[in-house]
Amino acid sequence: MRKILTGLLIAGVLAGCSGAPTKEQDGARVEDRIPSAVAAPDQKTGPADPGATSKPLGTGKVAGDPLKDPGSILSKRSIYFDYDSNLVKDEFKPIVAAHARYLSVNRSVRTRVEGNTDERGSREYNLALGQRRADAVKQMMQLLGASAGQIETVSFGEEKPRAQDSDEKAWTENRRADIRYQGE
Repeated sequence: MRKILTGLLIAGVLAGCSGAPTKEQDGARVEDRIPSAVAAPDQKTGPADPGATSKPLGTGKVAGDPLKDPGSILSKRSIYFDYDSNLVKDEFKPIVAAHARYLSVNRSVRTRVEGNTDERGSREYNLALGQRRADAVKQMMQLLGASAGQIETVSFGEEKPRAQDSDEKAWTENRRADIRYQGE
């Protein structure tokens, strides 16, 4: 799978490099859509998302820790999944991307991605599904710049539910991967 993705990436880059210059290459303005919460500390861009913070990423060791700032996208730590799926939904990709960028800027920081499921399915199946969910988030973070050594994955299956009821609302809350940083 990795070889296929690498091949497609290389083919896309080569295809983009060939041919006549486009208007964009001739100096057309391109809108920067990187939320400042995932921008490098030296960038001075405004938030593309109204819920994103305008504070740059820091080391996590100062009073304005973006991991604890409720206005920062980095304070969002749960990635929710559809039933019986480990595909990261589009609505949660900005959260994963922000955490990946934070890790890539702060190479000494370590995190653990915890995969969870609802109670439906066997214990063994749910442990495997929770692991696939955690691994999917880790893989996306790695593709976006975090190193494999910074991210540990674990599956709790159905053992750590966020909601105790047995209905669709509770099941939706329990189908998730949680991002936990070292020391939390």
